[in-house]
Amino acid sequence: MIVLSDYGLKPAAGSFQGVKREIYLALENSPLQHMYGSLHELLFDLQLRENIIRTARKLHESNVAFAPFQTSKFNPKIWQKIKYGYLLKPSVPPSEAINDIFINSNQYAFECSTAIVIIYYKAVLDSISTSYFNMLFQRLLVWDWNYDRDLGIITKVGRDFIPGDVVYFYNPDFAHPVWTGENTVYLGNGLYFGHGIGIESEEGMIKALNTLRKENSTQSAYLISQYSRLNSKYLSQFAKQSLRAVVA
Repeated sequence: MIVLSDYGLKPAAGSFQGVKREIYLALENSPLQHMYGSLHELLFDLQLRENIIRTARKLHESNVAFAPFQTSKFNPKIWQKIKYGYLLKPSVPPSEAINDIFINSNQYAFECSTAIVIIYYKAVLDSISTSYFNMLFQRLLVWDWNYDRDLGIITKVGRDFIPGDVVYFYNPDFAHPVWTGENTVYLGNGLYFGHGIGIESEEGMIKALNTLRKENSTQSAYLISQYSRLNSKYLSQFAKQSLRAVVA
């Protein structure tokens, strides 16, 4: 259920179309309360989640390869490889660096957790002012779950999955450590995107991971009861513009 703590009126589901409508209905029909301080915060969360889903699909359609750290690559004109990841060069604005991953995608190769953090950065970039993005996310360090604290990733236990959430498929009998599991974006309509596997249903994700187990393994991969999402309340203060106009 959606709750506005300022006692404002919630928009009707009919005010939204497409992905935003699906997200809104998932929030409204959830058995848990989803608290927003204002209509602006709610609308920003809808926009941010839509951008997460859109970005996940963009990454799926890109030429970014899947690779562990040993064989990974980032555009060397923009990023410097260090012991723990890829560090943004000081002369490059963070916004340009994140956009470059999608513009020059053949210059990049990384694994699924890095993909999630990059999806988050790109979705935030598309949701807030570029100047604020560059102020908040200076000197980015990217690899695995390294991320700037201003992303505000929140992880909770449960299966109240809302489109735009990140969920994890665990593969306990993995054949190679890179396939310990798959970090995925829940796209809605029962579909998930995980870099290295693609867009699949829950059953499809599990089936794919089960091909990456030790020989003679009998323990199946499975979707764990946990989800992660961004701190949209905090990020909403940096929104590009007032979002009230999107409500009919």
